[in-house]
Amino acid sequence: MEENLRIVLPQWQGGMNPNYQMGAKILEALVPESSQSETIRIPVSDVAETDNKEIDGESSLLNQMQTTYDTLTVKNPQRVVTLGGDCSISEAPFDYLHGKYPDDFGVIWLDAHPDISNTDDSRHIHEMVVANLLQKGASKFNNQVKNPISSDKVLFAGLKYNDLRPMDKMVNDLKMSYVTPDELVTDSQKILEWLVSKKIKHIAIHLDLDVLDPNDFRSILPAEPGLDRDNFGAAIGSMKLSQVLRVLEDVSTNSDLVGLSIAEHMPWDAINLHNGLKKLAIFKGCSSN
Repeated sequence: MEENLRIVLPQWQGGMNPNYQMGAKILEALVPESSQSETIRIPVSDVAETDNKEIDGESSLLNQMQTTYDTLTVKNPQRVVTLGGDCSISEAPFDYLHGKYPDDFGVIWLDAHPDISNTDDSRHIHEMVVANLLQKGASKFNNQVKNPISSDKVLFAGLKYNDLRPMDKMVNDLKMSYVTPDELVTDSQKILEWLVSKKIKHIAIHLDLDVLDPNDFRSILPAEPGLDRDNFGAAIGSMKLSQVLRVLEDVSTNSDLVGLSIAEHMPWDAINLHNGLKKLAIFKGCSSN
């Protein structure tokens, strides 16, 4: 049995954006590595199928998630850190962790968006990860989840509630708990109260870096140089990095943090430099990612 397992999962088909692979590479270098942890890199396909009727990249995603779950089952870690990759990276690790801690496990989804859509409104699995974990998302992904989570054991933190779209309707339909960025400006009290009220001892946190203000943290999708943010088409995060780090520390102090996923890292300077350099003849034959 491993104490801690660190998984690098550059999965990109959930959002159909290959740039997430570079984000995972850089996260692997900058996220602290415990002396008590092992790092495993999950192989990810370079292609994504778009001919499926419901989900883009479905076959690749299902295979990669199964590989991730099987790896966790064999290694049997107590705690899992997952570095991605789009938001779909959390599905297999959180499913595994709920199976390991079935009675007092909860999820904090630290994200500007709830990722709780389904195939009625989206073809991208990174927009329905929470729905899949509740077995209310895409059918094949629902079926792959072995330990579905109850909706009352999920808290959306940093959620831009006033910017919810029709595709996010399950937040209200299921009366799910949420804490807005404004409620997290000075302290994490609302989150800590939720942990106590739900009697949660073991917690997994999904950190979508898009919860951050692109003026404060520039390695996220809405911080793309030259982007017209007024026409972005989705909520843009407003939390400061210092606030997010404080939330992580407060939750870790007041519960057993058994899972942490960091997703949707989009290091634009590195991506643009890489994409420019790979056009040079001297790099011919090099990996495109």
